[in-house]
Amino acid sequence: MTSIARTVIVNSTRLPRKVFSVFVELEGMYRNMVEQLTMYAVSSGITSFTRLKALKYRELRKQYPHLPSHYAYTACQDASTRAKSFLKLKKKGLTDREYPEIRNVTIWLDDHLWKTNSLTSISIATHKGWVVVKFEPHKQYWKYISREWRLASEAKIKLDKRNRQLIIYLVFMKEVDVYKPRGYLPVDVNENSVALLVDGVVYLFETGMERLVLGYYYRRKSIQEKYDKLYGVNSRVRRKTMRKLKERNRKQDIKWKLANIIVRVAYEKQYTVVLEKLGKNPAGNMIKRIKDEQLRHRIYQASFKGIQKAIEEKARELGVPVFYVDPKYTSKTCPIHKSQITYDNGSRIGKCSIGGELWHRDVVACWNLFFKALGGDGSIAPSPRGLLPVDGSPVPLGSTATHEPIEIQRSLWARWKSLDAMRDHKPIQTSI
Repeated sequence: MTSIARTVIVNSTRLPRKVFSVFVELEGMYRNMVEQLTMYAVSSGITSFTRLKALKYRELRKQYPHLPSHYAYTACQDASTRAKSFLKLKKKGLTDREYPEIRNVTIWLDDHLWKTNSLTSISIATHKGWVVVKFEPHKQYWKYISREWRLASEAKIKLDKRNRQLIIYLVFMKEVDVYKPRGYLPVDVNENSVALLVDGVVYLFETGMERLVLGYYYRRKSIQEKYDKLYGVNSRVRRKTMRKLKERNRKQDIKWKLANIIVRVAYEKQYTVVLEKLGKNPAGNMIKRIKDEQLRHRIYQASFKGIQKAIEEKARELGVPVFYVDPKYTSKTCPIHKSQITYDNGSRIGKCSIGGELWHRDVVACWNLFFKALGGDGSIAPSPRGLLPVDGSPVPLGSTATHEPIEIQRSLWARWKSLDAMRDHKPIQTSI
């Protein structure tokens, strides 16, 4: 049994000026507390919330006697988190400041500072008493409410002064049982595709990450050249235009939709998801010997680990186990003969140096991940014996044909969530 948490963001209805001014005053006092506590924690080298609270709680209560006492608690939590992060960066030499700059403030609330009134409103304790705030629920919020999720005791609020609204961060909790797996679902993440092996068939999901990254790369470059010439370097107009770009949102959409498909298939079949163990900085290791600026940027922005993290998060929600294996030589070794596969002129089709089988690079990677995972986590997955007998025509990997995946275009998997529906919709065979 594991506990997982998800944050849902909802906006309040537009508040009257008098009510909103109460929250503006509250934010000002909370900001002052966080600034004082953070500077004190950094100068004293304190990263523990309990120690910071023990040293500064009484002082804060004297300064703000009209404020509910638990704001001193949450301000200490907020400040200790900021101080810990800043001191870690300072130790690594990644900042030249003496103290962190408190730019944005989100007010932390514990179970004494807020409570639910109904499914669409909450009450928040302020220096003017309890204030009822109605919010606008959306589809994601109702999804968590209607399923086996419960509201946690902590919440956060942020002020949207332009629209006179509160941005409310609600945390939902859920207890999940991880099942005993009956098999494996290997997943191989690449720059332009994600491959997964399902019951002997490899599906290749096109992501088009290269085109997406390069498109925004040239768009940003064009904006920089235009506005730097007109308004100078780091102009406000350029920054505002850059913020309108949606590269991050589009990448997030790709990651979460793919993760949803993969984890849903694993859950239905009660399989373990098998991923490559990429390390802390896979992109950094890949570009060590690459001098081409454009290629370096593509690799950094390809989101290899980002897709894996999205799969992990989705897997936690359904109790799907995730297993990591060493990715070394997975796309270069024949799973039948354990010999080297040679690729010519950048082709994704290679040839086994012993048996002569033709392998698609993503297919061989998935099969090697599968065999590396067998027996590695104590599951009741089938034994490799009988799956790949070395007899010249192994089953199911017959040597008489090229081992190619079923390619699925992004326009298909971005709409549909059923793997069977995507497979039956005229799968596009690899043309190499």
